[in-house]
Amino acid sequence: MSAEPAAPADRGGADRGDGEPADDHGAFDHGAFDHGPVDHGAFDLGPVDLDALAAEPLETLDPARVNDVVVVGGGVAGLVTARDLARRGFSVTLVEAGPELGGSVGGHTVGGILLDRGAESFAKRGGVVAELLTELGLADEIVEPSAAGAWLSLPDRSVPVPAGGILGIPSSPLANDVIRAIGWGGALRAYLDRLMPLLKIGREKNLGRLVRQRMGRRVLERLVAPVTTGVYSMDPDQLGVDAVAPGLNGAMTVTGSLSGGVASLRAKARPGSQVEGVSGGVHRLVGALVADIERFDGRVLLETPVDALVLEGVDGGGAVSASDPEPVSSDRADAPPPSLWRITATHGGAPLTLTARAVVVATPSAQALELLATVDDELRAHVQSSPWPDGTEVELVTLVLDEPRLDAAPRGSGVLVAEGVPGVSAKALTHSTAKWPWLAELAGGRHVVRLSYGRSGDESPAPFTSPEQRERQALDDASALLGLRIPPAALVDLAHVRLRNAAPLAALGEAHRVGMLLEAVHARHGMDATGAWLAGTGLASVIPHARAAAARIRRRDLGI
Repeated sequence: MSAEPAAPADRGGADRGDGEPADDHGAFDHGAFDHGPVDHGAFDLGPVDLDALAAEPLETLDPARVNDVVVVGGGVAGLVTARDLARRGFSVTLVEAGPELGGSVGGHTVGGILLDRGAESFAKRGGVVAELLTELGLADEIVEPSAAGAWLSLPDRSVPVPAGGILGIPSSPLANDVIRAIGWGGALRAYLDRLMPLLKIGREKNLGRLVRQRMGRRVLERLVAPVTTGVYSMDPDQLGVDAVAPGLNGAMTVTGSLSGGVASLRAKARPGSQVEGVSGGVHRLVGALVADIERFDGRVLLETPVDALVLEGVDGGGAVSASDPEPVSSDRADAPPPSLWRITATHGGAPLTLTARAVVVATPSAQALELLATVDDELRAHVQSSPWPDGTEVELVTLVLDEPRLDAAPRGSGVLVAEGVPGVSAKALTHSTAKWPWLAELAGGRHVVRLSYGRSGDESPAPFTSPEQRERQALDDASALLGLRIPPAALVDLAHVRLRNAAPLAALGEAHRVGMLLEAVHARHGMDATGAWLAGTGLASVIPHARAAAARIRRRDLGI
């Protein structure tokens, strides 16, 4: 999940602008049945009424129905996949193990205000999120954050995030705002990057090692690490350069230095904020996707955990065996041998078997790997060939405060926290009402502040032992990071959410591992997989990845 506050970020999974955040949690093409944008004015695009989706009686779930596609997983990746297929006329059933849809994109009410419980912005990169929102009738609801910049909380001071960098790497090491953050000694050491030869032109893979060698420890620890921890929940030494800053190695080769490479990439970036949001909250995307799935006769089942996926062949004439519910014909001479997927699940406490011509796994990594291992021995061996990282747990604590002193937005849109700040456990803070004008108006003079806990390697995302201790710690952290003491009486309401981030695709070696797994999945007829653990961090990564999965299923496996 991306950083809590606005943070300078990358071109891969996050953003690369001046003090703008990536969305907390992300890579997501259209064909014949294009129905165009939908007017969703009649729909409630807030939290979806999920009771009906979970309560469909088992007897109404016709076991003889052969779905074109079953999508396993009700996060954004699964919803986008199901919606893209349903709107083209395919029969689609989406099953979600839990009681809610949206995954890390959802809403909750805190202090009477409907807020995002997870991702609250998205990268503009490629225009892919805005394109989907436009199709869903939400184009007029896309908004930009305020111009308030983010701050850095360092062990000895708090300073505005230096402008003109990528992932905290400065393009001008001797700029005043850089000197303010790392001191003259750190700035002069960083400037040596301009004088040092490039010994490994275009070859460095490790982000932490690159920054440490070229610019020194203070740039790494005080500028870069707070950003990567906020965006990826990972230390710079765990991240690949090409994944988090595509083009940087090449730009270094041309310009002769790391800072020159950053300046070159910055010069190519469009001016202004690199992120956007949705008036009323990004969680409205979930309601709009569900409305479209149902509009095109798709089916959504909640509280329906899937146990296994089995591909069964049918006889060469296109007829199924006696145990099969109905035949699947193949009129195309080049069509693959007919086959059906059996998806065994539980719904309403009773066994349920769904049948489909194709299946898309769109669950988080742990559940996805378990399901993929049930397909066949070869895929099981591939999944189990090496341990997969668990990702990082992140806890978000949202405070609604009646504190007029926050009207001045003393730390802009939020704060990124370096490791070792005395008395602070949070890794980031977003002053949401300072960041989003629509929310400030909705809050009516109150303030919404969100704290993020959980760094890579932490056994627990936050040191909370009780609800009372969570409240005290959150108020103490907010006070320290915002630079003013917030009394307990100012707290109107508090909510906390615990989410597990996928191991970032930007982690060293992860893209190769994921690519090999997807190659094995795609070798199975009628099968695909998608989700943040395969696509990368943020909606701008997850949405095109899911749409590509839907297109592959449609063209390769369903023949349209």
